[in-house]
Parts: sequence; C-alpha cells; structure tokens
Amino acid sequence: MNSPVQDESTPAGDALDLRDPYPYFAARRAESGVSHGTVMDYSRTPESLRPKDSYSAFSYDAVNAALRNSQVFSTALYDSTIGVFMGPTILAMNGARHKAHRGLVSAAFKPQSLLTWEPEIVRPICDALIDEFAERGNADLVREFTFEFPTRVIARLLGLPEEDLPFFRKAAVAIISYAGNVGRALEASKDLQEYFLGHIEQRRSNPTGDIISDLVTAEIDGEKLTDEAIYSFLRLLLPAGLETTYRSSGNLLYLLLKHPDQFAAVQADRRLLTPAIEEGLRYETPLTLVQRYVTEDTELDGVAIPRGAVLDLCLGSANRDENRWERPEEFDIHRRRIPHISFTAGAHTCLGLHLARMETRVALDRLLTRLTGFELKDEGDPHIFGQPFRSPNVLPVTFDVVA
Repeated sequence: MNSPVQDESTPAGDALDLRDPYPYFAARRAESGVSHGTVMDYSRTPESLRPKDSYSAFSYDAVNAALRNSQVFSTALYDSTIGVFMGPTILAMNGARHKAHRGLVSAAFKPQSLLTWEPEIVRPICDALIDEFAERGNADLVREFTFEFPTRVIARLLGLPEEDLPFFRKAAVAIISYAGNVGRALEASKDLQEYFLGHIEQRRSNPTGDIISDLVTAEIDGEKLTDEAIYSFLRLLLPAGLETTYRSSGNLLYLLLKHPDQFAAVQADRRLLTPAIEEGLRYETPLTLVQRYVTEDTELDGVAIPRGAVLDLCLGSANRDENRWERPEEFDIHRRRIPHISFTAGAHTCLGLHLARMETRVALDRLLTRLTGFELKDEGDPHIFGQPFRSPNVLPVTFDVVA
C-alpha cells in the first residue's frame, strides 16, 4: 500500500516551497504577526469550497490567542468544508454543544485505556511490522512502518477486522483528499457510513470493549450519542488517527537520522524519547495550519479582520517563532522545553494527543530496541515536504539486528 503523500509538483501558494516553507513563514512573521491573504493552495479546490476573504496568523502569540477564543474564531467553517464529507463532528462544534459532545466521545480515550493499549495493542503491532523486515537489513520506514503502524492501531482500537484495513484506509485517504476529487470523497463518506452503521448495531447488542462499544454506551447526564454522531466521529477518527501519528513519527525518524549524534543519544538513553518527540513536533509540525471562521469584526495582533473572513492559523510558523524559542530553526532535542502548539490549544485541543504521543514513543522504542546501526540512504531523495500536511516521502535505511 502506497502512503498518501502529496504530489510534490502541487503549487502551494505565493512563494511557498513545499520542501521548506519555513523561510516564507519567517519572512511573513517578520512583517507582521497577522497579514491579509492565505497560505493555502486552492487551485484544485471547487469554487464553492473556497473562502471569499482570507487572513493568516504567523506569530505564536497571534495563533495561540485565536485558538483560545473560539467564540470569535470559530471552527464552524468545517461544516462547509470537511464536514460535507465527515458529517457533524466535534471539529466544527463550539460552545456548550462542543463541550457536551467532547465529553461523550472522550470516554473512548480514558487514561486507563492507554495503559492497556500500549502493551496489548501498540507494542505487538510495532513488533509484528519490524518482524517483516528485520532480517532483510533494510527497509523503507515510511511504507513499511510509519504509515502502517498507526493504521493498524486504529483498526484494532475500533475492533475492525484486519481484512477490512485496505477498505477503510483507502476511504480515509479519499475523504481528506476531498479537494482533489469531491465525488470520490462523497462516495467514500457514504461507504464508511454504511460500514460503521453495521458495527454500531453489532455493538449495541454485543459490546466488545473497543472504541465503538465505548461510543455506543457513553452517557453523560442521561444523554447518549446518536448514530449520526458516532459514525461521523469515526469518519473523523480514521484520518485523524492516521495522519498525525504517521507524519509526526516519520518526521522525527527523518530528523534523528539526519542528526546522528542526537539519534545515538536517544538510542543510548530512552529518557530522551519524550523531549525528542516534542522537539520533532515543534520543528516539523505534521499539520502546518488549521483554519477558523471569524464571527465578528475583530482585531488580532493589531490587524483588523472583518466578520466572515477565514483565518489561517499557521502552526508551523508559530512553532518556529524567534520571540518564543532561541535558535528556532535548529533541531535540538536537548533544548529547554517550552510547550509547542502542534496539537492546537483551547477548547479544540486535539483529543487524541496522548494516544499520538504514546504511539510514537512505543514505535521508536521498539525500533531502537530491536535494531541498531541505522543509516539513511539516498534512494528516492528522502526529505520532508508538504503543505499543510508534512512528512517524509521515503525513509530508505539499512540497519543491523540487535543480538
């Protein structure tokens, strides 16, 4: 199965380099924390899904302030973009409705669940994948590992049969690629709805302890989730659970391979895995921007923004703001830890952030425990690219098996 990387020939907007957008971000940030215009490429997006007026926030303070003010900077615009294909999800909800639904679906991500998932699901999946290429002494870690393990983990957490992996993976990719093929995305959305409805009905009569069962039985103040809310959330969870972990783990592996001294430090001391994961998320943010709808005439970082505009919140730029970090353009797992904003902030902070961190930690730990002597090869010109999603195209490596 090929990984869902972007076409690198895709235009990415005015002066924005898909390989390295950070000089562009830095230049815009130096001009102003907020400016008129978008950093998104809408050339392949249907006219009906394009915003009429756009602004972009580049500084950490501006991005953070907007994320924490969901009343003025609303996620409701997702109802008319990705929501067309996923249905009504907490992604587009705000206020009391968002709080209530988030409380219900968060039951599926209980802290005690993570303690069970790590040894019973995530670690065995990572080991099984490593088994497939370990004795060969070489692998493309994108195709054979970083794309595979989060997909398999999500399938197991949802209690889906392993033979259904190709189906729901293809459908998830079709939905998040809706701008390039609306018809295919709508078809995938309908297919997933029918597929999940069958599983929802099964769990109602026979709960099995997986996430779907938790969603079916979740109840707060006498309220339960409707079928539409459940299958809409599941359609969101598939690409969300795949994208963030697949890209962030690949980014971190690439960065460590390009900085052998830091790679060696992590291999020698696994306590460095946590700061390495956080630095990887800061330095190469897997999702460089999110968007908000401006609900009233307002001002952000001294810039007037009219009601009805769409605001691009450039997480990738905010995470390299020189006013927050020293040497922000350097990858350094030993730097003083300052919280980044890769999982956003405020009411819409990523619900699966603890799962994503745990998955990445376990995946790297298993690789470093079982294999050694990693060397990144030049085949396929490995590099990180993309906008707004960023990850390596390939990671061809050679290695030795730990005796």
